[in-house]
Amino acid sequence: MAFDVAEWLNLAIRWLHLTTGIAWIGSSFYFVWLDNHLIKPAEGEASGELWSVHGGGFYHNQKYQVAPSQMPDQLHWFKYEAYFTWISGFSLLVLVYYVGAQSFLIDPAKADLSPGVAIAIGLGAIAVGWLVYELLCRSMAQAGNLVIGLFWFVFLLWSAWTLDALFSSRAAYLHIGAMIGTVMVANVFVVIIPNQRKVVADLIAGRTPDPALGAQAKQRSLHNNYMTLPVLFIMISPHYPMTYGADRPWLVLALLGLTGIAVRHIFNLRGRGRPFGGAIAVSVVLGLASAAYVTLEKRQASAPAASSGPATFAEAQAIIASRCAACHNVPNPPKGVKLDSYDHIRAASGRIKAMAVDTRVMPLGNATGMTRAERDRLGAWIGAGTRK
Repeated sequence: MAFDVAEWLNLAIRWLHLTTGIAWIGSSFYFVWLDNHLIKPAEGEASGELWSVHGGGFYHNQKYQVAPSQMPDQLHWFKYEAYFTWISGFSLLVLVYYVGAQSFLIDPAKADLSPGVAIAIGLGAIAVGWLVYELLCRSMAQAGNLVIGLFWFVFLLWSAWTLDALFSSRAAYLHIGAMIGTVMVANVFVVIIPNQRKVVADLIAGRTPDPALGAQAKQRSLHNNYMTLPVLFIMISPHYPMTYGADRPWLVLALLGLTGIAVRHIFNLRGRGRPFGGAIAVSVVLGLASAAYVTLEKRQASAPAASSGPATFAEAQAIIASRCAACHNVPNPPKGVKLDSYDHIRAASGRIKAMAVDTRVMPLGNATGMTRAERDRLGAWIGAGTRK
């Protein structure tokens, strides 16, 4: 049995991405929760404190809004979780979507792009995304986080629409995730950590730290907090083709992204002891709107069309043999889905309908040229009960 280097490398990097992502998001969520639960201490120079119990012990956390009067002997930094999450995520993007550009990145039905041009567009989108976000933060600092967030959301929505017109929808989703993830780690690398280093240097030199440094770092940390759940959705979206397989996947992405933001806002309001019923209502409406849109869209797409009679297994088998067999009738087919017999095809009929009929994301890049009429005939045979 041959050793599949690419698959094992994919697994290793994906595992690293998941592990470091959990560490980064976990620490981020914890510190936001901690900030929201601090109370004014009875004495001392700290601006807030919190007592908590965990793992059989008690913890006493104190926060200094700018900095303590003296530099502590030991200081723990939280940065490598963010850096390695981005490094592993970008490595996966390269391994899956750039090395496999012909299969996963390019959709010839949308745009006739060479792998080099498509990769350049993807990298350019990531870079431009960070530049636009940085410009918004620097030029609209006085306008407030809500205004910055609205402009950033509109830019991301336009980017999703544009990339979906050029790439496969799945690749467009992942590039929006890469744009957001790059902004989040750049906030850590370019603003949060450098500002904290300046504060530390001021303490060591006996100078009074600039409060604006902490305020700017806190703003970027808050932005990261609200972008986290949309990024997590994009990370898992390849497993749910009904999202990126919709006729307007950028709209589904926008609705579910807003749902994630609303859910994050619920936790933030709850942590501050403020009413959060309205945020719950908004998140439920957005989630239901996403599901309703996809469902109605698919119902319209599956409406009965003119046909040449009942679809038969022989007809479905011929379509599968010409359009799917090259990948699935091999010793180790993708996802273990074999399509070499009636029993195997019938067992996989649900997947076939989801991937080839409803969302039309398979074959990858439609490399074998499956037509809409062939997809409709496959759907008709499956809908009729997959009879032999």
